[in-house]
Amino acid sequence: MSKPSRGFDGLVIKAWRGRDYQLTVRGSRFVTDHYLRVSFDTGTLLDDLPVHPTMWIRLWIPNGTKLQQRGFTLVDPNPRARTTDIEFALHDGCPATEWAKAARPGDTIDATVLGTKFTWPKPDPSGYLVIGDTASLPAINSLLTGLDGTPARVWLEWQHEDDQKLPVAATPHTEVTWVRRTDAGAGLVQAVAEAAFDATGQHAWVACDTKTTRRLVGVLRDHYRLDRKAITAMGYWRP
Repeated sequence: MSKPSRGFDGLVIKAWRGRDYQLTVRGSRFVTDHYLRVSFDTGTLLDDLPVHPTMWIRLWIPNGTKLQQRGFTLVDPNPRARTTDIEFALHDGCPATEWAKAARPGDTIDATVLGTKFTWPKPDPSGYLVIGDTASLPAINSLLTGLDGTPARVWLEWQHEDDQKLPVAATPHTEVTWVRRTDAGAGLVQAVAEAAFDATGQHAWVACDTKTTRRLVGVLRDHYRLDRKAITAMGYWRP
């Protein structure tokens, strides 16, 4: 049987000199009915790369005769033990969901590192505005863990009732608001726009679906008068 192909994505990432690794499954557990955490041995991956907040890799997910690359944040990476976890927000019919649910200890999956980087904004902001959903929650948690007491307002979009039971790395300086996903993200955009507060000196970090992310950037610039340099935004998935 021929090995599944990485297709055009594989050629592009190879041309960009992505570094390839192989992860081995150690085990898994359900955090909620719709959220699965898989533990891995990382091999040499963490030997080569310094750990930083929002650190992510590309997993090559089997989908028939092809492999699809999808980005995932490393959760609790441990270079000394050469381990990390990855959390999967589960969706019906999604190849990544099917792979994660079927994964058993000893299974392997290819990973590529390309593009992961992080720099804390300078000068230090007076606070953070963090907006995301269950897909970006692992990155948000790694960001909140590194804030060291800096105040943060966090909006998290949920689709399933038990999403609100997911652990958030909040501190006494963190205000967390869960917002139900409605109208393809419009509910989250409205919630942020209607919050109405002084955002002077703050830095925004946004990671939702691509369309919602674009709309939120507009709100942050128009309603809260944040400069482009005060906004870090990325589309984490496409509807």
